[in-house]
Amino acid sequence: MSSKPETRIQELHLTLPPAPKPVAVYKTAVKVGSLLFVSGHGPLKADKTLILGRIGQDMTLEQGKDAARQVGLAVLATVRDQLGSLDKVKRLVKTLGWVNCTADFIDQPKVINGFSELMKDVFGDDAGIGSRSAVSAHTLPGGIAVEVECVFEVE
Repeated sequence: MSSKPETRIQELHLTLPPAPKPVAVYKTAVKVGSLLFVSGHGPLKADKTLILGRIGQDMTLEQGKDAARQVGLAVLATVRDQLGSLDKVKRLVKTLGWVNCTADFIDQPKVINGFSELMKDVFGDDAGIGSRSAVSAHTLPGGIAVEVECVFEVE
């Protein structure tokens, strides 16, 4: 990838929401050595509202994928807030995504691709693609559509 993540954010015309604040007793991210563990994030929009709903009931797969992408923007806001710059990220190591969906919905990986494709766009084919799990949830906090936690290797 020719440009750095902060430059890619501008090139892709991405707007990051404000870095989310904890809603209970935890930190949004913790750095241990060269790893940054990012707590579960929801689909926070720039206006500080969350995307709520259940995929397969009141949201389509595409709307779920868009919600997962929005989670990615919130995660990027937290990483920038913690490190000062996204350019300090060496690579995405691990992603765990939960999809608030109906019992018969089976496309959780396609929903979480909204997050994964954004990370690939920002960090590149090598650094932006890590290991990943995508699972269903019968509900998520506050009724959010998608939640993602992840681990980054950082400087």
